[in-house]
Amino acid sequence: MSDTVRAAMREIDPTLPVQEFTSQSEQISQRFAQERLFARAYAAFGALAVLLACIGLFGLMSYSVARRTSEIGVRMALGAQRHTVVGMVMSESLRLVAVGIVLGLGVVLWAGRFVQTIVFGLSPADPLTIGGAVALIAVVTALAGSLPARRASNVNPIDALR
Repeated sequence: MSDTVRAAMREIDPTLPVQEFTSQSEQISQRFAQERLFARAYAAFGALAVLLACIGLFGLMSYSVARRTSEIGVRMALGAQRHTVVGMVMSESLRLVAVGIVLGLGVVLWAGRFVQTIVFGLSPADPLTIGGAVALIAVVTALAGSLPARRASNVNPIDALR
C-alpha cells in the first residue's frame, strides 16, 4: 500500500519527498524505546542489588556461625542434639531477617510514592514483586543459616573446645 500512497502524494505535490512509511504501532514502539531501555537498566540494577544482598546475607550468617563454633561445641559437649543446635541458629537468623523485612517493607511503602512516576504499568507497592523479594530473602536466609549451622553441628565437641 505504500506505493499507492507515494503515487497519490506525487500527484498532489511532486516536490514533496516521501521517504519512509511506518505504522502507528511502530511509531509508538519507537517513542517508548528509551523508556524500555531505562526499565531494563533499572531491572538489571535491581537484580544486582538483590544478588549483592543475598551474598552479604550469606556471608554474615556464615561468619556469625563460624564465630560461634566453640559455643556450639560446648552445647554439644553438654548434650545438645544436632537438630537443636541447627534450630537455634536458624531461629536466630530468621528473627534477624524478619526484623529487617519489616523495616524494609516500611521503607518500601514510604519511598514508593517517590518512584511512582517512573514505574510504568506497576504499582510501587506491587504485592507480587514485594512478595517475591521477601521470599527470595527468606530462602537465602534459610540456606545461609542452615549450611554453616550443619557444618558447625558436625564439629567434634573436643575439637571445638580447643
